[in-house]
Amino acid sequence: MTVHVAFTPLGLPTADVAGRTVVVIDILRATTTMTAALHHGARAVIVAAETDEAITLAQSLDRTDVLLAGERHCVRIPGFQLGNSPGEMLPETVRGRTLVMTTTNGTRALLATAGAHEVLVGAAVNLSVVGARLRDAVAAGRDVLVLCAGRESGFGMDDAYLAGRFVTEALGGRRTRKGLNDAAIVSVDLVRRYGHRIDRALALSAAGRELIRLGFGADVEAAGQIDTHPVLPTYHDRRVTLAAAA
Repeated sequence: MTVHVAFTPLGLPTADVAGRTVVVIDILRATTTMTAALHHGARAVIVAAETDEAITLAQSLDRTDVLLAGERHCVRIPGFQLGNSPGEMLPETVRGRTLVMTTTNGTRALLATAGAHEVLVGAAVNLSVVGARLRDAVAAGRDVLVLCAGRESGFGMDDAYLAGRFVTEALGGRRTRKGLNDAAIVSVDLVRRYGHRIDRALALSAAGRELIRLGFGADVEAAGQIDTHPVLPTYHDRRVTLAAAA
């Protein structure tokens, strides 16, 4: 059994995904926003890599039930009803609706998970629920991959910190390096550096600093809340939906 971390989906070998339980994280902000949308009653989030693709997908669905959501370089895409902000995912806005979503980093990470045993959508807001599923996978002897969306195809400290939290959850708090790859070890060490100060880890990250500069500080604060949305989103065939109750 192994618990690995990948800091970016760029160049991720298919063999590193195949048969694993994968949790995709883009804490600032895609997976936080998706989790918020489903927690507040959205039916599904359909992911697209590009803006034109998202528009085409939305046009193929019942337009009365569809919302276009997404951003490029942190800013809402012109003509889209929603951006990539968890604060926009209000019950009165998303309940019963399907979102078609494209983002700079997060949706591409989800699209890189072909061949996985299952794909979970992880954030701080659903840390414990996803962590429990990872522990179940480890107990069943299944390999785990924590896949970070990263920042513009590179390392992002915000995702790496959360990856360390998920590795710790998967291991049930055991302090061991057995079965961890180097990225997982570095992620756990990052958690030891910041402890439970997720707010500080996010605010000091490049993604966090950029969002704060652009006026999205409330999103950074919301993304750092632990277990406020205790739901388990899963991804399959371009759709993120809530896992069926056990």
